[in-house]
Amino acid sequence: MNLINNITQIAKKVLLSEAEAIARLADFIDEDFQNCVEAILNMKGRVVVTGIGKSANIASKIVATLNSTGTPAIFMHAADAIHGDLGMIQPEDFVICISKSGNTPEIKVLVPLLKRKGSKLAAMVSSIDSYLAESADYVLNANVEREACPNNLAPTTSTTAALALGDALAVCLLEARGFSSADFARLHPGGSLGKRLYLKVEDIYKQNQAPKVTENATLRQVIIEISSKRLGATAVVKENTDELVGIITDGDLRRMLDKYESTEGIIATDIMTASPLTIEPDQYAAEAMAIMQEKNITQLIVTDSGKFEGFVHLHDLLKEGLV
Repeated sequence: MNLINNITQIAKKVLLSEAEAIARLADFIDEDFQNCVEAILNMKGRVVVTGIGKSANIASKIVATLNSTGTPAIFMHAADAIHGDLGMIQPEDFVICISKSGNTPEIKVLVPLLKRKGSKLAAMVSSIDSYLAESADYVLNANVEREACPNNLAPTTSTTAALALGDALAVCLLEARGFSSADFARLHPGGSLGKRLYLKVEDIYKQNQAPKVTENATLRQVIIEISSKRLGATAVVKENTDELVGIITDGDLRRMLDKYESTEGIIATDIMTASPLTIEPDQYAAEAMAIMQEKNITQLIVTDSGKFEGFVHLHDLLKEGLV
């Protein structure tokens, strides 16, 4: 077997092995898991997640997921805990300790100290017969049969399983609290993710010009309005009411030249597209992006109760990083 094929087979084997291990975790979701979720929901403090080695890395990620989904959490390295960091834990906190074996020297030193603090302790372990599991108030079974590593040594499948179990815990807490997309947005104001959840059309369109002509506008007036406002389109509105009746785009002008041999006497209603796609100011900018992508268009007219307000353009959304 050549090197490329060998690499492909190894990669597939690792992924399938870890996928099977995660699937097996579903069989381990029991009363202890449920009681653990309920205890966290009822706690007055924070969730403290700890571990050592690769488990510490997983603990740190679980903390980030809990915090971002509405459960206050902090990370504590198990080795640092016995050298002073234990002071961060309060009696009303809930501690989750991650360890594959549950029998490492650091864990055996740490557990009695945690128990003395009075905090509830959950053990996320692969071995439910371990010292950690037997000492904990709750056991989160993250058992794996073997690592993806061919020597069954490097933490691979076990850390993936712990990470997945942490996600399951976080999502259960999220749903139990009724944590909404609006709540999520408040905790994620930065970046494209946050903007998708809170940025609205009204935050964008007002920075653009608002090209419009009336129904009886001449072709010359239409062209001047489109060219001067530089959005590639103009709205067509009823005179004195601003009620939207149509849109004229650069493409409509080109199609008009194919349709009419003479442009004399042509007015806006002759070339406009009636009942164009619109969006309301209080809708999310991400919705505007979705409409533009689905319909393969570059701008949307903004209306409020049928009255023309302005335009939101694809470039606005790209500038905001929504793609």
